[in-house]
Amino acid sequence: MPRPPETDEGWYVLHDLRSIDWDAWREAPSRERDRAIEEGREYLENAVAVADADDGASATFAVLGHEADLMVLHLRPTLDDLGYLERQFAQTALAGFTERTASYVSVTEASGYTGAEDYFDPDAEADPGMRNYIESRLYPELPDSGFVSFYPMDKRREPEQNWYDLSFDDRAEYMSAHGDIGRTYAGKVSQIISGSIGLDDFEWGVTLFADDPTDVKELLYEMRFDPSSSKFAEFGPFYSGRQFPPADLEAFLAGERVPTEEPSTADGASGDSGLDDELASLDVEPPADGHAVLVRSEASSDAVQSEVDGLRGNFEHYDTHRGTEVHPTDDGAVVVSVWETASAADTASGFLAEIDGAVSTETGPVGDAVADASAEGSESSDAAGDGGTAAATDHDLRAELEEEGIYAGSPHGEDVFALVCYSDADSTALTEAVDDLADGFDRYDTHRGTEVYEAEDADPAVVSLWDTEDAAETASDYLSDLPGIVREAGDGDGFGTMGMFYTVKPEYGEEFREQFATVGGLLAEMDGHRETTLYANREDANDMFIASQWASKEDAMAFFRSDEFADTVEWGRDVLADRPRHVFLA
Repeated sequence: MPRPPETDEGWYVLHDLRSIDWDAWREAPSRERDRAIEEGREYLENAVAVADADDGASATFAVLGHEADLMVLHLRPTLDDLGYLERQFAQTALAGFTERTASYVSVTEASGYTGAEDYFDPDAEADPGMRNYIESRLYPELPDSGFVSFYPMDKRREPEQNWYDLSFDDRAEYMSAHGDIGRTYAGKVSQIISGSIGLDDFEWGVTLFADDPTDVKELLYEMRFDPSSSKFAEFGPFYSGRQFPPADLEAFLAGERVPTEEPSTADGASGDSGLDDELASLDVEPPADGHAVLVRSEASSDAVQSEVDGLRGNFEHYDTHRGTEVHPTDDGAVVVSVWETASAADTASGFLAEIDGAVSTETGPVGDAVADASAEGSESSDAAGDGGTAAATDHDLRAELEEEGIYAGSPHGEDVFALVCYSDADSTALTEAVDDLADGFDRYDTHRGTEVYEAEDADPAVVSLWDTEDAAETASDYLSDLPGIVREAGDGDGFGTMGMFYTVKPEYGEEFREQFATVGGLLAEMDGHRETTLYANREDANDMFIASQWASKEDAMAFFRSDEFADTVEWGRDVLADRPRHVFLA
């Protein structure tokens, strides 16, 4: 028997399609219509807010054509959650004016066909990017795209064209080629794939979202010529519609256009920002909402397009990606990448800044997100007035050291961010786990390296270096899953400082350790000193860092101002291959 693919399931899905009894609606007294509108709107708003469950998503669509007038899409953790939503709608006055014309029950699904084998292998460490991608398919965010197309489908089981008689490798090859077509529409069309074997009449449900309906049409038309469709696919009915917010239910029932208006900027602001103006000057229509990355390159647009096509496959693992496009200019090309959140845009900028010929990179909100960013900025300013952010504190510390004539840079360059975790696991087992994790991290250009460091009479440390703070924060989630992690550097009270990456000349390695022992004795006598440990890289004993813990920042600064520290720095000029970098941990 051919081997079936392994699958993983996430949220259960209900497509609830209804027609409106327009005759009954027109003839109903105003008080009945008002009640139906009020109860229907409350039901839909609660569903979109997921007030009924711990997690999930919902959206409302005006359906085109004769099959239905209204579609409500629900995703919830359990079938019981979906059943509850059905019964709650039946209790509303609006339900009396509707008739269900179709419905579809399924569950979000990811399969082990293309590159996901490690995810399903309990003995393998899944690539972090692949794991994020699969989880985004199992627990998707509903996009705010205006157009939706839903259809169920089967795989063909004819004597000469039986999908289920094919070998696993043949099916995987078909699915890979099919996915390659879909990736060319990244940024234009997003999808939710849900399995329905044993749940409904077909085997899968496909829900496509786009701002331009023709993008969906062109995608499906191109896929019709792909063998996985032309030879092996059978399709059910198609339902197309336009998304609208629950607040527009009254306008929908009154026959008005929905949504009633495009999202507007809060407080009447124009929505223009520096990036909006930049995009307009390039004859690029600014996105209606989101956070954009704008990269100018002196390379040819074809060369830039080739690199961006490679990045886009990675970007599409994340539902926060709105789209990335290349626009030719007289001087080369401009890349515009739009994301749902500022942190996602910042992370993407680290990748895009490395494209061929890049000369400048800008990030910022566009469209309606400008007002939101302004509001958040006000809140941040208020918070800073009450004591400042960690970043501001770090900046102040560096400034103080500069005043003392002490270099206070980041490790291995000014724009590298370090994460340090400590583990009580065996160093060998920890190193094996870190090597597997680092292989996944290496897929990202922002990753500088992840290594294990050891010290006498102390837990081993894992150090991970990244170009951007957002990338480092994302990596911290994976580092916390390493065996035996007991804490991150900076956990607990007090004040931590690390002079990281003392690259010692090989001939001075032993002398450096002896000098550290001497300084350690002096530190033990200083007020506020708690602990200082010398760590060495398991793979390169000349790559070291010193971690110190103090009762307060003032105690640490007193040491940096001391004669003992000045003498140590002077001595280090001869034995170090590079000057030390000091990193401060809140």
